[in-house]
Amino acid sequence: MRERRSRDGARGPGSRHPADTVSGVGSQFLIEHRERRLTRRVRHNRVRIALALAAAEGILVLAGAIPWWVVVLLALGSVAAYAAWGREHESPDVRVLTWTAAVSQLLVVLVPVLAGAVVVLAAVAVVVLAAVALGAILLDRR
Repeated sequence: MRERRSRDGARGPGSRHPADTVSGVGSQFLIEHRERRLTRRVRHNRVRIALALAAAEGILVLAGAIPWWVVVLLALGSVAAYAAWGREHESPDVRVLTWTAAVSQLLVVLVPVLAGAVVVLAAVAVVVLAAVALGAILLDRR
C-alpha cells in the first residue's frame, strides 16, 4: 500500500491537509451552470446592491421626487416578475436581476414607514423629556 503524501509534505495514511477535507470546499464559490463572471459577482453581492439601490431610491422618495404610490406599484410589479418569471428562469442573469430588483423595491416600500416610525419615536422622546423637565421644575422647592 502506498503512503499518502499531503501537500504540506506530511506522510502517512492519516495525514490531512485542509484542501483535502470537505471543509476546505465550503469556502469556494458556488458556480452555477452557464453563469458568467459578472452574474456571479452580482449574485454574491446582491444584498449589498439591493440595499444601495433602496437607499438611493429611498432618499428620492423622502425628498418627494418619487411619489410613494409609484414605489408601491414598482414593488408589486418586481415581486410579481420575480415570482412568476424570474424565480424559475433558466438564465442565471434573469434570476439574479429579478431577485435584486424585487428585494430593493420591497425595501424602498419600507423606507417611508420607517421614517414615520422614527418621527413618532422622536415625538414620544420629546414628550417624555418635557414631562421629566416639568416634574423637575414643579418639585423644585426654592
